Amino acid sequence: MEEIISCEDMAFSYSHENEEKDKKIPVFEGLNLTVQKGDFVAVLGHNGSGKSTLAKHFNAILLPQGGTCTVVGADTRDEDKLLLIRSHVGMVFQNPDNQIVATVVEEDVAFALENLGVPPDEIRERVDDALELVGMSDLKLRAPHQLSGGQKQRVAIAGIIAMRPQCIVLDEPTAMLDPRGRREVMETITALNKYFGVTVVLITHFMDEAAACKRVVVMSGGDIILDDAPKRVFSNVEKLKSVGLSVPQATELIFELKKAGYDLPLDVITARDCIEKLIGILEEQGVS
Repeated sequence: MEEIISCEDMAFSYSHENEEKDKKIPVFEGLNLTVQKGDFVAVLGHNGSGKSTLAKHFNAILLPQGGTCTVVGADTRDEDKLLLIRSHVGMVFQNPDNQIVATVVEEDVAFALENLGVPPDEIRERVDDALELVGMSDLKLRAPHQLSGGQKQRVAIAGIIAMRPQCIVLDEPTAMLDPRGRREVMETITALNKYFGVTVVLITHFMDEAAACKRVVVMSGGDIILDDAPKRVFSNVEKLKSVGLSVPQATELIFELKKAGYDLPLDVITARDCIEKLIGILEEQGVS
C-alpha cells in the first residue's frame, strides 16, 4: 500500500519553561511510524505520552529535531513543500470554536478556499459537497454559535474536507462533546474513511472510539508500545493498565470474568461480542 505519512528515527523535545534555554524536555527519540493511504488509525496514550505532539508533526505544525517526517513524499522541514503538505493533510483540533472564524456556516467552510484563491464556482461546489458529506447542508445558513458542540465540530471537519485532503488528523475532537456529539463526529469520520477513502488519524482517550478504528497505536513515554488491530491491542489488558490506560467496557467485563475463572477470550471489544460470549456461558450452564 502507498504510504501517506512516514516517521523515521524521529526526535523532538520542548524547551523547559522558566529555566535554561538549553535545557530540553524530550518527548520522543528514535520514533518510527508509517500511516498507509486509506488507514483509520487511533493513537492512544496518557497525558504526556507524546500523542498530540506526534499529530502536530503530521501537518508540519511541529518539525522533527532529529530523524525525518515525510508526508505525501515531502519532508516536513522543507518550507517550499509546506502548502503541499497542508493541502493533503488537514488538522481538526479539540475545541471547534478555535477553528470557526465566520458568522455563517457555509462562509466558514469556504474561508480557507477563498484565501487560496480558488475560483468562486469551484468554492460553491466544494462547500456544498463538504457540508453534504458531514450532514450539515440544512444548516449552511445558520450562525455557528447557534450550533451544538457536535455540529460545530462537523463544520470544522467540513472546512477541512473542502480542501480535499488525502488525510485528516483529529486531535481529541470529541473531548469537549456530550455523548450525542461524540457519536455524530465518529459517524462522520467513519463514513469519510469507509466510503470516500480518506485516511484518518484519530488522537483520542476514549477507548470505544479507538475500538471502532482499523488500527490502534499506543504511546507511552514517547515510545510506541503497541501497534495492531483493535482486538489484538485491547487483549493486552494488563499492559494497557500498567501505562495508565483503560480498555473498552466490554473488554473490561470479559477480563474480570476471566479472572473469576471463566474461559473467555480477551479479544472482545464491542457490546455485541460481549453479549454473545455471555450467552455462550449461560447456555453452557444450562440457563436458557
